[in-house]
Amino acid sequence: MSYLPTASAFKPSRLFRAAMLASCVAFAGLSAAPVDAQEIRAVMHSGIRVLDPVITTAHITRNHGYMIYDTLLGMDENLKPQPQMASWEVSDDGLTYTFTLRDGLKWHDGAPVTAKDVVASLKRWGQKDGGAQMMFKSVDSLEATDDKTAVLKLKEPFNYVLELMAKPSGLPTFIMPERVANTPAGETITDYTGSGPFKFVEAEYEPGVKAVYEKNEDYVPRDEPPSWTSGGKVVNVDKVTWVTMPDVQTAVNAVNGGEIDYLEQVPFDLLPILQSNPELTVEVVSPLGYQTMGRLNWLNPPFDNVKIRQAAMLALGQQPILAALVGNPEYMDECGSMYGCGTPFATDAGDEMIMDGPQPEKAKALLDEAGYDGTPILLMQPTDVAALTAQPVVAAQQLREAGFTVDMQPMDWQTLVTRRASQAPVSEGGWNMFFTNWIIPEVWSPINNPMLNGGGKEAAWFGWPDDPKLDELRTEFAQATDEAEQKRIAAEIQKHAYEVVNYIPVGEYKIPSAISTKLTDMVKMPVPVFWNVKKAE
Repeated sequence: MSYLPTASAFKPSRLFRAAMLASCVAFAGLSAAPVDAQEIRAVMHSGIRVLDPVITTAHITRNHGYMIYDTLLGMDENLKPQPQMASWEVSDDGLTYTFTLRDGLKWHDGAPVTAKDVVASLKRWGQKDGGAQMMFKSVDSLEATDDKTAVLKLKEPFNYVLELMAKPSGLPTFIMPERVANTPAGETITDYTGSGPFKFVEAEYEPGVKAVYEKNEDYVPRDEPPSWTSGGKVVNVDKVTWVTMPDVQTAVNAVNGGEIDYLEQVPFDLLPILQSNPELTVEVVSPLGYQTMGRLNWLNPPFDNVKIRQAAMLALGQQPILAALVGNPEYMDECGSMYGCGTPFATDAGDEMIMDGPQPEKAKALLDEAGYDGTPILLMQPTDVAALTAQPVVAAQQLREAGFTVDMQPMDWQTLVTRRASQAPVSEGGWNMFFTNWIIPEVWSPINNPMLNGGGKEAAWFGWPDDPKLDELRTEFAQATDEAEQKRIAAEIQKHAYEVVNYIPVGEYKIPSAISTKLTDMVKMPVPVFWNVKKAE
């Protein structure tokens, strides 16, 4: 394997001058529009079309959610739940949770936030989030007892209520007005009234072009310093504009030339260009990084056959995929734990299926045993997200070497996000396989991990595994109180998930961001946020 050259292998001054020249040409139109001194212009990892952060786990929609909504609880850098919109009390028997809203919470239209809003929002969240679905099976009642108090009563112990409500990603507990939260969970909201630190400027929203957020002057931050999604969300700028730039070279030129203040994900092969610019800081803002993985559709042939799913896993290998995605060993690690390596529940149970790969001969034998007839695998490949373009290309080659027929179809990420929700046959707009990434705090436990859900067509995440045994094990995990027992069950869950091929972990990576030196005090956390950030004149 050949790794990418380091910065010292380049001539930075020549690269820098070339990039600056390209930037001037590419951004003549962009720079024509005046930029307010207190406006942050950012290029996120994707454009945004889906604006409902409950119906999708897409990270760009989650990021949008953190701009305009607040969450019931927050999570700090030690993975501990903290009060955010509400504080809480738990009864001695652990079955009653009382949440009390803090003072000063208002919707963007000026109306007060009430406990009825909280109840409606939690119920809608509970229909879509995998962990919340499990929690609500143990819920006896959830109701507002007055304007500021919501009470959750359990009919049996469930030890992850607070962790689920505080988790920073997957589906966070974004609180919406009752009228909005009453939208059926299968329908997309059309009212974007929040109570968070920014307001969504719908009149300036251009799908695939830009999204604009302005400071919410009425937002009252908490008094504590920020720590991940908890603490004070103090907005120090007037406006944040997300500019969509699907071409990575264009985005790099933009941040290099000062037209953009923040580039969320820097392509690894272009790092030396930006590292040589003294007006930029290039750093990893999310220290835990990402897990990247392949997801198979259990509904459509050939992956409705467990042996063919196993053959697909044996065909793949982490090292070739990571080499193509990252290439620089400083930013990548092979890891077989579905909970992320270095996390409390990290385990190697069952991971030999991927950690010993690629194993094309074993895969071929399984295909023969399963009677694989050459049914093509429709593999979706996003072309506009740097962190997702390489995985399907390498995987397609590995699958073909193992005897699969592969139809790799390029598309932009937002098209993929829409298509992956289809349960139709492939011939009618469905799919067989795609790759995605999760931040480690999304997958670090069997309850948090959105993909470890066996609820089938009605409840599971895209791919829809119908796996009652998995859900039985997760319930057992949620009811366990002993740490050693929790770890034992977590390992058993992972071993089972590997056997049935719930999904295919293909490694971990960290990806740096490029930040203008005009920006200071950015919160280092798994989710990119724009509160606390200051911009120099």
